[in-house]
Amino acid sequence: MKTNRRKFFQIAGVAGAGMLSGGLASCSRESNGSGESSLSTIKESVNKSHPQQFNMSGYAAPKLETVRIGFIGLGNRGPGAVERMSNIEGVKITALCDKNPAGVERGQQILEKHGLPKAKEYTDSEEAWKELCESPDVDLVYIATPWDLHTPMCVYAMESGKHAATEVPAAGTVEEAWQLVETSERTKKHCMMLENCCYDFFELLTLNMARQGFFGEIVHTEGAYIHDLLQNNFGKGSYSDMWRLKENQQRNGNLYPTHGLGPVCQVLNVNRGDKMDYLTSMSTDDFQMGKMAAELANEDGFYESFATDSYRGNMNTTTIRTNKGKTIMIQHDVTSPRPYSRIHLVSGTEGIARKYPTPGKIAKGHSWFSDDEMKVLEEQYTPEIVKLVGEMARKVGGHGGMDFIMDWRLIDCLRNGIPLDQDVYDAALWSVVGPLSEWSVANRSDSIDVPDFTNGAWKTNEPVDIELNRGGTTGVKVTAEAESQLDV
Repeated sequence: MKTNRRKFFQIAGVAGAGMLSGGLASCSRESNGSGESSLSTIKESVNKSHPQQFNMSGYAAPKLETVRIGFIGLGNRGPGAVERMSNIEGVKITALCDKNPAGVERGQQILEKHGLPKAKEYTDSEEAWKELCESPDVDLVYIATPWDLHTPMCVYAMESGKHAATEVPAAGTVEEAWQLVETSERTKKHCMMLENCCYDFFELLTLNMARQGFFGEIVHTEGAYIHDLLQNNFGKGSYSDMWRLKENQQRNGNLYPTHGLGPVCQVLNVNRGDKMDYLTSMSTDDFQMGKMAAELANEDGFYESFATDSYRGNMNTTTIRTNKGKTIMIQHDVTSPRPYSRIHLVSGTEGIARKYPTPGKIAKGHSWFSDDEMKVLEEQYTPEIVKLVGEMARKVGGHGGMDFIMDWRLIDCLRNGIPLDQDVYDAALWSVVGPLSEWSVANRSDSIDVPDFTNGAWKTNEPVDIELNRGGTTGVKVTAEAESQLDV
């Protein structure tokens, strides 16, 4: 196994993938603004031939009566995932991994609080995560590490016979995106990017409305990640090794497209009836990050290496045209002092929805529906998944409950042999907008083709089914302990 593992990493090009942590990267991609060996190679990667080995869209993996989960990364996002999964029946948390023993101990404390048995520990080693992936006691590897470790860990998990679920983005380069697709197709193991915003309440509502034709023919959509993280990204304790700040220092484009992109891609049936054709992207100059880095460096030598003028612009705007003539606008700004927004705009020939500013609004004409009219729409179009676990999700939490719905649904699919709502093609496509936007920004907003990771299968792939009517039963219930919280 040791020899095979070494050979595998040489072939995959991810040898020495580096440290694992809930908040830090040690294996950076080459610092050239895109993560590829050069910006020019992005177009070469886009145009490579990758024949489909097996169509993972609509694939129902064999049912798992109990889903045994191993968590990698217990610093920032990982502990919350352990908490949520501890409230779902049919789950057994068998492994916890982080290079920092304190992270593993935090995970064990969560299990103890829920009266669950201790999990096997993988820590104090740069290679510990590989041992977790190889464990015969793990069915699903849940990855909550820095961005540049997502693809190597997903690939290794699938090669080891495990399903993989990773925080966003799933890939940072075009080649990594294809690695995920090819490995998933060859191993027939799921690779889900944990795009929680697809499971937020208004996004699920508007998706169901779109499915039932409420908006008519969808013409245009918008999404975003507008979140003032300026102070957070420069904070020494926010992410060890400052990995997130380094991403903003080394790359210029939409670094984090998936929160806004995922929900509107589902509305447009992208990968399942339509596909992205090409995109173009433009960034403003940086008006804040470089200035803050210089000011901090004058006071603290720690920041000297960050005092450069190479930061990404404040605002990136990327526009995408689909094969069927629809358009998508995605924005990214993590420095400007603005209220949080993912926009989430769905515009059709008969109606429109927009979530931000909150609360979300819907219209069929020049005026938004009143609060009373919105309540009627919500009663009519709220999908079954929200009716089933929405109240529990709000109690358990995770960004208002959408994280819980996402995790619950993942387990529901694995236990019942139901195709995932987000498959490997979605993980690859929604992530690849990042490096493609970087190429466009570097080339005066020239357009660039978007790879078809489905290899033409988008023409016949079935749209995402959110009504839970495929198996007749979910087969998953929240635990008695979690249920009791509803009476608190």
